[in-house]
Amino acid sequence: MISTPMIAPRITAMFSPRLHAVPRTPDQGGPMSLTPVPHRVAVVGGGIGGLAAALSIARAGHHVTLVEQAARFTEIGAGLQLAPNASHALDELGVLGAVRRTAVAPPRLVMMDALSGDQITSLDLRSAAYTGRFTHPYLVTHRTDLHAALLSACQEHPSVTLRTGHTVTHAEQDGSGVRLHFAGSPPELTADAVVAADGLHSRLRRALVGDGEPVCSRYVAFRGALPTDQMTGRMSQHAASEAVMVWAGPRMHLVQYPVRRGELYNQVAVFESDHYTPDSDAWGTEAELEERFSGACRTVRDALPLIARDRRWPLFDRLPTDQWVHGRIALLGDAAHPMLQYLAQGACQALEDAVALGRALGRFADPADAFAAYAGQRRERAARIQTGARRFGEICHLEGMGATLRNALFASRGPDDFDDVSWVWTPAPAPVTAP
Repeated sequence: MISTPMIAPRITAMFSPRLHAVPRTPDQGGPMSLTPVPHRVAVVGGGIGGLAAALSIARAGHHVTLVEQAARFTEIGAGLQLAPNASHALDELGVLGAVRRTAVAPPRLVMMDALSGDQITSLDLRSAAYTGRFTHPYLVTHRTDLHAALLSACQEHPSVTLRTGHTVTHAEQDGSGVRLHFAGSPPELTADAVVAADGLHSRLRRALVGDGEPVCSRYVAFRGALPTDQMTGRMSQHAASEAVMVWAGPRMHLVQYPVRRGELYNQVAVFESDHYTPDSDAWGTEAELEERFSGACRTVRDALPLIARDRRWPLFDRLPTDQWVHGRIALLGDAAHPMLQYLAQGACQALEDAVALGRALGRFADPADAFAAYAGQRRERAARIQTGARRFGEICHLEGMGATLRNALFASRGPDDFDDVSWVWTPAPAPVTAP
């Protein structure tokens, strides 16, 4: 995935629980504040967003039951990038230290021309300009490591209950709560509120928003991480530098960076397929991968044989929606705002969602009011990043004169120039009063 832009229904409450002063513990973070009477909140989905949401809600003083359809908690995929807005969220959730134990803090983000092999531009992540502007580090980590840190924190929290093997079929709500229905046993779960963090193909979003299937970008990714000691030549040099390398080319790119204390090297090759059809899976093949990258420089071509081929990942997103909340049901993460990976913000925005949701549930007595405040804070920012990711993908994949102009523009920027990216990397401030 590309690391960063180098530019650029209804419900009526039947009761209102009283607010009472609750001294927050160090685990919950923050001073004494007014906290709603604890609610029973169900979170659907045990990925990064769902676990982060469960943890945030529990730390706000509520009881959480998280249901996951798989038989056990796992996270598939390879590496991901955590910009400072994400590490800020992890800090608020109390898990940044655990994540940093396995993550790598890269010194630079580097964009290279995939055809010529020349450097286009870079950003210095250890400069005074970076540390003066962003209070938290830029990290790269393996998805399983981030997931494990969040899972462990949820398992240790007394207000979080984790259940696997629960496939949600539908939800019903009234003025007092929500009933989740499952395939098989148990038949249902009743909660005061529900958070749908069930991903790109969210069942609850499909029922509540009704906007059909996700939008296929016609791009596909092959990704995986390999032991760094298996690399030689220039790839070994790049791995040793710990930099995030982005090789931009016509309708394709390659991203490389180390993860898991530098023991693994993550690689993602992305390209647009000429053979995409919506009713077929016979596109984005290995043969197309080789063909699309055939004109790349030697370093990029040498990397291709080392990229995992056991699974291809078609890339999807959706147009932004305002319908994040339906009474006592709220969408979160990819269920709310699936985005293409070109700003490396998918997981980051899910983490931001989780923190904002926990804050809102700590400020409002009625879950419907809390959900409305959460959506009000998050919708515009997430939508901007969704659309920005599409635009940056187009810029990265320019060819011909467009690529020449892109390279010239980016080359004019210094390694300490964070003006274009600061809006992405700086999280929205916490609201100080109720809206």
